[in-house]
Amino acid sequence: MEARLNLFGSPVAAKVVKHIVSAGKAIEESTLPAATQQLVALRASQINGCGFCTDMHTKDAAHAGETSTRLNLVAAWREATVFTEAERAALELTEQGTRIADAAGGVTDEVWANATKHYD
Repeated sequence: MEARLNLFGSPVAAKVVKHIVSAGKAIEESTLPAATQQLVALRASQINGCGFCTDMHTKDAAHAGETSTRLNLVAAWREATVFTEAERAALELTEQGTRIADAAGGVTDEVWANATKHYD
């Protein structure tokens, strides 16, 4: 199978990737804990159905010291008991922010307020 989009051969695609990388760098340099960064990246990748990204973020999280138990439970974080309240707030914000197209109204004020209790 051939790729539909050549990221290295398309000036537009290269520009998009540049902005995605810049956004990732800004998050890496933020006060958001590294473990939480990995968890939210993994959850967004799962929601988007991106196998490449899910694999990449799972490996990055494991390399950063995340446990296999927690990684295996990210998709079921609401029922799992292994995440802190702050991580749960970040995961919920991630879900609502990622599901803008199918989440009526996007991120709710309640979810935003809960996330701001834990993160700037």
